[in-house]
Amino acid sequence: MTVTSAPRESRRSLVLRAIAAGGLIALSLPPWGWWPLAVVGLAWWTRLEHRAEGRRFLVGFGAGIGWFLPGLAWMWFLTAPGYLIAAVLFALLHGAASVIVGRVPSHWRVIAAPSAHVLVESLRLAFPFGGVPLASIAIAQVAGPLATLASVGGVILLSWFTWQLASLIALRSTTSRSIRRPVVLALIALLVVSRLAPDGENTGETLTVAAVQGGGPQGTRAIHTDPRDVVERHLDATRTLLDSGATPDLVVWPENVIDVAEFERSREINEVARLSSELDAPFLVGITEDVDAESFTNAQVVVDSSATVLDRYDKVRRVPFGEYMPLRGFLQSLGAPVDLVPRDAVAGTGTAVLSVPADIGQGISESTRRAAVVISWEVFFGGRAREGVKAGGGYIVNPTNGSSYTWTILQSQQVASSRLRAIETGRWVVQVAPTGFSAFVDPTGHVHDRTAVSEQKVITHEIDVRRGRTIYVNTGDGPWIVALVGLLALAVVGERIRSRSSRSSDRR
Repeated sequence: MTVTSAPRESRRSLVLRAIAAGGLIALSLPPWGWWPLAVVGLAWWTRLEHRAEGRRFLVGFGAGIGWFLPGLAWMWFLTAPGYLIAAVLFALLHGAASVIVGRVPSHWRVIAAPSAHVLVESLRLAFPFGGVPLASIAIAQVAGPLATLASVGGVILLSWFTWQLASLIALRSTTSRSIRRPVVLALIALLVVSRLAPDGENTGETLTVAAVQGGGPQGTRAIHTDPRDVVERHLDATRTLLDSGATPDLVVWPENVIDVAEFERSREINEVARLSSELDAPFLVGITEDVDAESFTNAQVVVDSSATVLDRYDKVRRVPFGEYMPLRGFLQSLGAPVDLVPRDAVAGTGTAVLSVPADIGQGISESTRRAAVVISWEVFFGGRAREGVKAGGGYIVNPTNGSSYTWTILQSQQVASSRLRAIETGRWVVQVAPTGFSAFVDPTGHVHDRTAVSEQKVITHEIDVRRGRTIYVNTGDGPWIVALVGLLALAVVGERIRSRSSRSSDRR
């Protein structure tokens, strides 16, 4: 028998349709935010994958390209080569997942496709360089009715549920009722659990928090910016609280708005202390300090009128190619512009929590009040916020700095990630950035008082200090990854088990 290759036009058409399916997923993401398109795109992808005998890799790769080139476009401003490599790498991984799905008996692909592809997505949480967990299905779905699932299983469960729903739609006619029915019942059960599961409770204590956005241009890098200009903008913005007569319990400044050799000996700590005294409120301030000629630290510190650092958290998860240069020597030998990141940030090792003076708010019952803290990039990792809440954080603070990026792809996906962290943990999230977006997010994921990009503004909101743990805070991602491996294994061997059972029945 002579095997003929597929017609070139047919192959091109298949890839173009796969890219279009991936493009629909991209359009479901912020800043576009048409979240139902994710289900449409995933269903189309799954259908193409099912029918593309011998060419499934092209489907997975093409859909990945259509998804990641727009969804990760913010990376262009960080590292253009890295952006292209990341988009291709993640598309290749989904191409490999599509090949695996094609080797599963057709009746079982309805569960194999979501399991295989979401396992690839879980790999993105940690690889490469610690993970790039943006442009995810969950980030899109946090705006939709499935978002409560995050309190049970975080990003992995929410992504899988969405993909499984799309798979059922795409493969309904090719899947037997004996397989389809338990999957539908499992989805219904998970939705019910997510509505009834514990999501924390109010302690009765509240805080009036002022988040300070100093404003200024976007698309700038630290090496091209006078750090004192950034400080002045935030001092000016904070002084508007004095003029308005506001009485916040806590003032939060964004990530690394103070860049000095040694903060505790700087003029800036005294300026913050004076404002703390005048407002009668402690400050959470983002600072960058020198370690030596080749490294620095990025921290959030607690300061009050005493002009001392009361507590400190150093950022643990650093931004690759932004705060440190992976493979610096190798890239330099290739002529890459490694001087754009002249020094590497030193990774912190502490728990993601800060103790804030407790002579603030209402109904005080403790000597200190703990705030979970995730600095900038860390908000994309559910484990960081989860760690802070497990350590007693009654609310979450996300100081960030997105001023290096033009457009709003990264900034809007960060707001969506703050919404995920709020639902996952049952906590309020305070997100504050020097040039936007700044916002408050309540435990249901609703966004309050979001600022505009580049504007100078102080937003103030009363938030509840909360306690208790969600299912996700208790379990994390591990059990859900194991469950996905189990589902994929079931899809691989399920037909054999069913066949053996049928033969046994025939013998009887």
